[in-house]
Amino acid sequence: MGLRWKGRRPVSCGRYGLRDDQWERIKDLLPGRAGGVGRPAQDNRRFVEAVLFRYRAGIPWRDLPERYGPWKVVHTRFSRWARRGVWERLLQALAVDADNEYAMIDATLVRAHQHSAGAAKKPCREEAIGPARGGLSTKIHALVDALGNPLSFHLTPGQAHDLCGSDVLLPRIVAPTLLADRAYDTDQRVIDRLRAAGKTAAIPPKRHRKRPQPFDRDLYAARHLVENFFCKLKQFRAIATRYDKRAIHFLAGVHAAAAYLWLV
Repeated sequence: MGLRWKGRRPVSCGRYGLRDDQWERIKDLLPGRAGGVGRPAQDNRRFVEAVLFRYRAGIPWRDLPERYGPWKVVHTRFSRWARRGVWERLLQALAVDADNEYAMIDATLVRAHQHSAGAAKKPCREEAIGPARGGLSTKIHALVDALGNPLSFHLTPGQAHDLCGSDVLLPRIVAPTLLADRAYDTDQRVIDRLRAAGKTAAIPPKRHRKRPQPFDRDLYAARHLVENFFCKLKQFRAIATRYDKRAIHFLAGVHAAAAYLWLV
């Protein structure tokens, strides 16, 4: 449990709070920091801890403990940071330490709570919720480094194929080799694109392939690390079950949780 200093006495930041060393790593990466452009923010640390608490505990915003301040203020500020891409930039800043020996890609399905399916439908707005096995759901596509640390994400409706995420995430790969399961064994959308970029793939071939592509089985054995990452991500209960109506808010929550995993 982290501590927050008030005067000379340490004040507990409560459950799921940041340790002092964790806060030191990110405090200068956030808006409203001392010496930055614009008006200084009121207690950035308390706000970030409120967001982490909400997603880790899996509660409605209005149920935030009083120590974090008015819940509407927290939610409004979180939404503003989501629209500005602050959470994604925080993840990218921490991910500069990635191990780029190889990268891994995969997708996981999360159920959408009934309260997340009530967003007003407007033309050209995609909220990344769709029917899949078990009901309405969202699919989280993730790119991780050789140690299983998160690098980038994309959301699709639950019924979308894993390749829909690869179309977005493949151009973001820095590593020379990609590990993926056989759902990504397609020439045009994955293997040929990697080759054109001078990269290789360790992907087991589909059983119906007439000419299976060779792959490094020993290297492929490390792919379990992306599954391990999803297990850690789903410890955040508001991500394991989607409560956010807007895809931009849910993705921001994923970025916030992933950034926190870089700190632990």
